[in-house]
Order: sequence, then C-alpha cells, then structure tokens
Amino acid sequence: MPRDGLMNVGVCQLPDGLLPEHPAWLDLVRRVEAERPDILLLNELPFGPWLARDDSFCDESATASLDLHETALRAIERLPAAVIGSRPIRAADKLANEAFLLGDGRYAAIHHKQYFPQEAGFFEDTWFAAAKPGFDVIEHRGMRIGVLLCTELMFTEWARHYRREGAQLIVAPRASGASMRHWHASARMAAIVSGCYVLSSNRASPAGGRVPHFGGKGFIYSPTGNLLGMTSADRPLLTMGINLSLVANAQRRYPCNVREIGMPFIADKRKSGHARLPSPIGDLE
Repeated sequence: MPRDGLMNVGVCQLPDGLLPEHPAWLDLVRRVEAERPDILLLNELPFGPWLARDDSFCDESATASLDLHETALRAIERLPAAVIGSRPIRAADKLANEAFLLGDGRYAAIHHKQYFPQEAGFFEDTWFAAAKPGFDVIEHRGMRIGVLLCTELMFTEWARHYRREGAQLIVAPRASGASMRHWHASARMAAIVSGCYVLSSNRASPAGGRVPHFGGKGFIYSPTGNLLGMTSADRPLLTMGINLSLVANAQRRYPCNVREIGMPFIADKRKSGHARLPSPIGDLE
C-alpha cells in the first residue's frame, strides 16, 4: 500500500513526433527528477509519427514505430518513477496498441486497446487490432490501476468494471485533438462511476502542425469527478499528491454503491434483441 494511502502521480503533454533525444523529452526528464512522481503517465504511443494519420497500412512505417518505441524503453527505464504508457507490438497482419507499466526494473503488459476510431487523421482500425482481450487491473506497490486507452475512456462501463475489480486509479493515455468537450465529460463520468482518480496525458502539436492537430492538456480528476489540474505548454508535467482514502470513501457512496443489475438480466435482454453488450474485443463505436 502507498505510504499512508498517499502517492504522487504525474501527467504530461509531449510533442508530436517525439524522439528520446528531443529537447522536450530531456526537459521532461529534468522535471521528473525534480518533482519525483511515484507514477508517471505518458501519452498514447508517444514516440515518432502518428501512424493512423494514413488510411492505408504501411509495413515499413509500422516497423519503424516498433523499433523506435523499443529503443525508447531504455530512456523510459532511466526515469526515477514507475511509468505507464503504450507502444505498438506485432499482432498478426496489424499492430496491437499495448499499455504497459515499467517500474522496479520490470516491464508488465497491462492491456491491449480494443476500441478503434476510423476517420480522417485517426485511421486506427486500419493499423491496429487487439492481440488479447480484456480489461485487467494491475497492482503496483499496493496501488490497483486500470487502463483505458484514449477512445476507451468514452465507454464508462469499463470504468465501472474497474471499480468492481478493485481499481483505485484509472489512467487514459491519449492522442486526441484540441477539443476537450468530450474528454472532460468522459473523464468526469469515469471518475464518478468508479470512485477512482482518473489521469490522462496527451500529444501536443505545434502551431501549424500536420493534421490531426493534437491538443495536449493532460489532466487529473478526483474520485468525485472534480478537475484537479491540467498541463499546458508552460507546464508540460503536472505532479500532484493523491489520497487513496478519498477513493475508498467515494466507492462507498452514491453512485458507486448502487447495486448492479447482474449479468443474467443483461444476457436475457441480449438474447431477446433489446440490449447489446459491448464485446471486450473488436467492437467499433
């Protein structure tokens, strides 16, 4: 268990096309060394070009991204924090977007992204497919953590699922645009229905950069759905203390204490065609 139920966490925004030797990465390293978060959240697929800009799969580009993220693990491992992020791995004829935790000298795969947009700038269904199903909690030094990769944050049933699995922290690495309307709504509801802290980090594009234009603005929400802080160009790392006693309190209260309706009811409705459960792998929304 974190000391006295307290832990320092960090979210960030990092530039599109990041490399381990990029000044922004070196600046992040200096800030992490100074602020010492226990857990640092990186944005989704943080290194190199955004593959899903292109509407056709390119094996050469996929291999370059695989190699760059593999090399970047060595830079991540040198950070004085446990780091959560995502990286591409091979998955049949596509890539899988694998969330991981790198801490205490150990790499742990957590989750493969299941929900993929397919629109201009975000042709993720073209590039990615999950190689394993599920939304599993990982434990790190007594903290139970669930991951929702970018678009997955929109589907609050998985935030509720993580609460049932004993999560205290939900992290959402993003590669999303400038509009924050949906992201604030989904993060707030994820926190409210789970009683967890919700953290997110994002890519950030320079003015006049390529489409899509990534909006930065990593954020931290409290277990009761209050926005606690956001990153900015002037503050690309936001570090904050969190208190797990607030998680326990929120999870005892409304709406977290509402009795679940139970899977048999949902299964009956699904058979009758009146309701549909999301598949844990492969559904497009």
